Order: sequence, then C-alpha cells, then structure tokens
Amino acid sequence: MSVRISRQHWEGLLTELDQARRQRHLLTYRALLERLQLPSPAMLTLTAALEHLAALDAKSEQPLRSSLVISQGASRLPRTGFFECVERLGRFSGPPDGIAAASWHASEVVRVFEYAYEHEEA
Repeated sequence: MSVRISRQHWEGLLTELDQARRQRHLLTYRALLERLQLPSPAMLTLTAALEHLAALDAKSEQPLRSSLVISQGASRLPRTGFFECVERLGRFSGPPDGIAAASWHASEVVRVFEYAYEHEEA
C-alpha cells in the first residue's frame, strides 16, 4: 500500500520539525498528528512521511530530523519502526529498545539541534 502526503501537510511537517529543532524540544507522534490534522490513515501517513524525510536526510548526510518525534510512553524514544528505518539507512545497528538505541537517539537529537538545515523541496 502506497501512502502519500499532501504538499501542505509535508510543508507543515517540515515547519513543525524546524520549530522543534530551533526550540530544542521533541514532539510526540500524537502532538504532531493533532497539529498537522492528517487525513486517515493519519499514523500511517505520518510514519511514511517521517521515513521519507529520514531517507532524504541520510542521502544528504544530515542528522535525521525525524529523530525529534517520540512516543508518549516512558521510554521517550521513537517507535520501533524508526529504529528499523534508520538501520535500513545504515545509521544505527542494534535492538530498537535497548541502551544502545537510547544512546544513539540522544546523540542524533543533539546533532539535529546543532545542525543548520537548508529548506528543500521533497
């Protein structure tokens, strides 16, 4: 199944992530879904968009902006699928729920906070 995101929602996603980066804070999937008002299947669309953005960032050898999106749960980490995605991109290797994942994620978030992104079209 192919999932597409409208240009308006894509630009909204980039804006939300850019604001989070500038303010040095993380966003939950739920908060992002509420702010973007994505049509159903909203979570599938958001996941596909975040994975696409991760691929674009990896291709450009930039820190992964999608790392700013986390679960509401106690772990305060992205969902398992995020770690599977970044493993496919060659950025992380290991179990998605261990200390190595938490450590890699924390360092990637710092890299995102410190990186100056150019605004680009998808």
